[in-house]
Amino acid sequence: MISNKIVTGIILVAGNSTRFGKNRNKNFELVNGKTILSYSINVFENNPYIDNIIIVIKEEDRETIKKIINEEEINKKVDIVIGGNSRQESVYNAIKTAASDIVIIHDGARPAVKQEYISKCIEEMNSFKGVTIGIKSKDTIKITDDNGIVIDTTKRSNTWIVQTPQCFDRKTLLVLHEKYKNTEVTDDCMLLEKDGYKVKIIEGDYTNIKVTTYSDINIIKEFLKDEECKK
Repeated sequence: MISNKIVTGIILVAGNSTRFGKNRNKNFELVNGKTILSYSINVFENNPYIDNIIIVIKEEDRETIKKIINEEEINKKVDIVIGGNSRQESVYNAIKTAASDIVIIHDGARPAVKQEYISKCIEEMNSFKGVTIGIKSKDTIKITDDNGIVIDTTKRSNTWIVQTPQCFDRKTLLVLHEKYKNTEVTDDCMLLEKDGYKVKIIEGDYTNIKVTTYSDINIIKEFLKDEECKK
């Protein structure tokens, strides 16, 4: 039963924000009066399944992160972990630190994530070792070789764009991170796929975008404003 298991929420904010274009961490950008990171923290704080939170950061952002945590008056235990040189290393540092049964990993720069997606991911852990939120592709997706020559076309109804949160059995994920530490992956589900585990995708929606460029700010403002109006 999920109710008997400890769940750690891991929020990743250690990226370089290279494409954001403002020479600063996009997670600290203000949207409707709050930092992007604050929204993600609050969703994890208010989810009944999550027992504690780990925020993965760059060392130079430590004081800023502490200030945000204090301002939000978080009741759950929050630990700060220093990230690595890649997303893969940052996740590994976090899951080594966690002492939980389940970890649910989220990009801090997806501030419009809905509670139901976090809960559904965690609930599916009764049946799977890995679960992710995703959206079905609206477009036809082509696979090419390194020279840009098309070699295959995916079936659109079975093609998904993966988002976060992603939820895992912590011990399983830790073992796979160590097993494939020299293999580059772009999300943690790939580690389970490599070892033959079934990964469940739960359908999300397009409001759960990741703020990547500065132009995304206006889009996310509207999504978050709509969510506030529903409360």
